[in-house]
Amino acid sequence: MNSLDTCNNFIESALVNYPLVASALGVVLLLLVAAILDLFVKRQLLGALRRLTTKTHSTWDDALLEHRVFNRVAQCVPPIVIILGAKWIPGIHSGMLKLVDNVALAYLALMIAMAFSAFLGAANSIYEQYPIAKNRPIKGYIQVATILIYCIGAILIVSALLNRSPLLLLGGFGAMTAVLLLIFQDTILSFVASIQLVSNDMVRVGDWIEMPDSNADGDVIDVALHTVKVQNWDKTITTIPTHKLITQSFRNWRGMSESGGRRIKRALLIDQNSVRFLSDAETATFKRFELLREYITTKQNELSTDNDGLTHDDESSVNLRRLTNLGTFRAYVVSYLRSRSDISNHMTFLVRQLPPNGEGLPLEIYVFTDTTDWTAYESIQADIFDHLLAIIPSFGLRVFQQPSGPDIRALSDGVDRP
Repeated sequence: MNSLDTCNNFIESALVNYPLVASALGVVLLLLVAAILDLFVKRQLLGALRRLTTKTHSTWDDALLEHRVFNRVAQCVPPIVIILGAKWIPGIHSGMLKLVDNVALAYLALMIAMAFSAFLGAANSIYEQYPIAKNRPIKGYIQVATILIYCIGAILIVSALLNRSPLLLLGGFGAMTAVLLLIFQDTILSFVASIQLVSNDMVRVGDWIEMPDSNADGDVIDVALHTVKVQNWDKTITTIPTHKLITQSFRNWRGMSESGGRRIKRALLIDQNSVRFLSDAETATFKRFELLREYITTKQNELSTDNDGLTHDDESSVNLRRLTNLGTFRAYVVSYLRSRSDISNHMTFLVRQLPPNGEGLPLEIYVFTDTTDWTAYESIQADIFDHLLAIIPSFGLRVFQQPSGPDIRALSDGVDRP
């Protein structure tokens, strides 16, 4: 007992005679308490929260955990302990106490700003789980709010370190407005552009857009404050400044996707030298075609009525209306496309002749498929033109193409090519 009293008396006399030692021990003890509480909060409370979130069916707590919101809040415990306990350190100088408080307040302001930023990120993740997020993304607004939070946090940190009122710093920033406008020029432009994009529903995540000036052709994968990311069809990523989507033109294929059909617009170039009238034998042959039977019958009745009105002197072949192989082929193409279940009959449906040119007479097919899937669309288009190219010689027609090596050799050998 005497030895314990002696030890206590020695410590008390040492603390009284050496105030710096007492202050140092107080600081060490305070930091130790702050570290222990920080460790307890991170390991015990946060561990319990993680276990609790895994057992719940809601997703909002998972988003808060993923964005480390709870971790940021837990980081606020040590500076609060230091601020509350610093005034109990024996013999601490008032100037030192003020410095400790200011540093702890600055760290607390930083952690609070980071906690709010993480909370906004979690809120955006939760919002993106709803269907409306595809049409009305808020990531740009979240980024603006994050910038404002960090600006306010920076003002509070500087004011805490300098021991000045935040209002004085705000007054000083008022004089720097012009400089701030220059620094945040792109941010302001992007913010205004993002508001216009969202309010006018110009771009959504998942849209297929085409912007040749930026070499972008693919799906939009992210709409942020400063940039819009497009994953091109070759899997490369093109990053477009948000304000460019307002100042420059681009094509959005969303309307095609929502319509349920994709356009086929392609022409067969017919050699005009192969266009001629059909003989009676050829007409009878084509009448056996299931796709042409109704057309041939209707057309024969129409031509017979018109030709019956001619006088005996006018009944030479030059005055008679007759079927042509090109007109019959065009009717065949219409019937063939109508018979296909993968071609839409509710959208524009045209098989038309375009003005002839040096490469022949274009017979254009302008129809829509009943699917927007790219692979299926290309397969349907290829099937159609495979069939038409294979059957066109049956109508006595030829497809025009530039002369190739075999054509030139055949001409030099005096051989007629079909």
